[in-house]
Amino acid sequence: MRTGSEPTTARSALRARFWLSVWGLVWAVFGTVAFALVGRPGWAAACGVLWLVITVDLTFILRHMRQGPHYQPGPNVPPYRPPGRR
Repeated sequence: MRTGSEPTTARSALRARFWLSVWGLVWAVFGTVAFALVGRPGWAAACGVLWLVITVDLTFILRHMRQGPHYQPGPNVPPYRPPGRR
């Protein structure tokens, strides 16, 4: 929701999110394999679920990176009224 006080050139730090997710993915894969090898199926499953969540997040990050910049209303566009306020 636009309130009118946002910077006109604000962008999400997608590259930082991408590299942090890659770092988390490496550790999740390592944890899954390591816990499976030492016979800790509960911890291996937890790391596997984390691996799945990180993979889905990476998919969305890459999708947003490929979409490029989106339309941003200019300074001449009035801010939207917050819902529920009059």
